[in-house]
Amino acid sequence: MGLDNGASATIHKVEEANLIAALEEAVQAGLPGISCTIATKKGVIWQGCAGDADIDTGSPIEERHLFGIGSITKVFMSVIALQLVEENRLDLGRNIGSYLDSAVTDGIANAASATIPSLLNHTSGIASWEDDPVWIREGRGRDVDPARIWGKTDALEYIRSKAAQEEQSIADAPVPGKHSYSNTNFTFLGHVIEAVTGNPAETEIRSRIIKPLSLESIYLEGFEKSTACLVPHRYHFVSPEFRETAGVSPQFPFAKPDLIDASKSNLSVEWVAGGMLSSSADLAKFFLALRDGRLLTPSSMKLMATWIPTGRQGSEVSHGLFRTDRKNGATIGHDGGVLGFTAFAWWAEEGDCVVTVLCNVGVMHCGKELPAPIIGRGDTFVDLAKALANRYNLAS
Repeated sequence: MGLDNGASATIHKVEEANLIAALEEAVQAGLPGISCTIATKKGVIWQGCAGDADIDTGSPIEERHLFGIGSITKVFMSVIALQLVEENRLDLGRNIGSYLDSAVTDGIANAASATIPSLLNHTSGIASWEDDPVWIREGRGRDVDPARIWGKTDALEYIRSKAAQEEQSIADAPVPGKHSYSNTNFTFLGHVIEAVTGNPAETEIRSRIIKPLSLESIYLEGFEKSTACLVPHRYHFVSPEFRETAGVSPQFPFAKPDLIDASKSNLSVEWVAGGMLSSSADLAKFFLALRDGRLLTPSSMKLMATWIPTGRQGSEVSHGLFRTDRKNGATIGHDGGVLGFTAFAWWAEEGDCVVTVLCNVGVMHCGKELPAPIIGRGDTFVDLAKALANRYNLAS
């Protein structure tokens, strides 16, 4: 691990040592493994890894390892949707029901009337299949079928049921025009993109983003052939809330008393709402290209920076990204959490710093008190990364 060019001789090593110590501290606190990349306008300037790809054998996490990036997948889809708007193939004012066969949207409240912007900023009022208790058990919990490759509309059935429709009447059901995070928004966005282009969503991701940016390690699991890169074991914390909400699949052995090994699973259940795998470096290269306007026009970038409150203090959402207030300046990006993985990707609103942090452990359905620190969202780690990026830029 370390700086990837000769500039390391001119960089004060304090920032780098502090970053390595932060990764190792997170592993000591309970994370199995972690991979981090820092980039600036000059490209990737630092990569660091700590912990195990396989707890049983002690094989280490390496820079080449791929991790599930969860909902950061949504940023790729947002870019494609806005590119199609630029090409006049998508209309921001049209309802998605005008693009899709009614069989896709029927029986799902607020679906047909939703617009592309309302999908992108989660104001559609469409319920999330991720919140359905049956889906949680079958998608991540005790009733998981690890070998199943989910179809692209399968998750929609969990909110098309009679029980789900009744759920829409409760006071805290999603309301059109009000932010309510929903994976379903991006399931529908994927179907709209496929309808408009005539191509599978994964083909559009590859032709519009992955190939132009030469990102060799990224793929959509279950829908594309895996790359030659390695994927570490996928672990998931088992808290009391996880046991109650999801339950533990007998197909996933315990690696530790509070940790299961879910490596038999795949992310097809998430599709374009959260099913991509990537190395930390390639994800950083994507975020750098997005930040620097190499994927979208200035008008689309302006739309991506049109912020509305999420209802959480210090948090705003745009059309595909989130803005988070911090002690020493805001960050812009997205988090991701799925079975077996947790991910963070962001850039500093002020200055020149892009960071990705990927972990081979999931925390979904574990409750607010996480079993171990997830350092990608902590102010301390953000400040350490910004300090290294600033030092690098000053020295080079």
